[in-house]
Amino acid sequence: MEPSPKDGESAAAAEPGRGGAAPSSGVVVQVREKKGPLRAAIPYMPFPVAVICLFLNTFVPGLGTFVSAFTVLCGARTDLPDRHMCCVFWLNIAAALIQILTAIVMVGWIMSIFWGMDMVILASCKEQGIPQQL
Repeated sequence: MEPSPKDGESAAAAEPGRGGAAPSSGVVVQVREKKGPLRAAIPYMPFPVAVICLFLNTFVPGLGTFVSAFTVLCGARTDLPDRHMCCVFWLNIAAALIQILTAIVMVGWIMSIFWGMDMVILASCKEQGIPQQL
């Protein structure tokens, strides 16, 4: 029975005697996340500041996002290098307002907590020198 093309490996790779590459031949796959403008506006902050913003977002939805907007004015980088600093600042303010206004129905609170977690993840990637394409 022939293996279907949907299988993860070819027939030659499945049979090592036929000269095919072994399944662990070292294929590198790169995945890039496409971010929307609000998500790409999250600043790369120092780790302690990101943890404080996560703490604030957990207990007062949108407050940590509001504080993080001011780190953009202090020089924090974002994934929107082609946009002006003021534009990125207002995108973060808009995200904070969305979190505050929708916290009544729990959507904003959950969004706020995830936003804070993203801040901490980005800060830890920055500290460890991991590329920004995560």
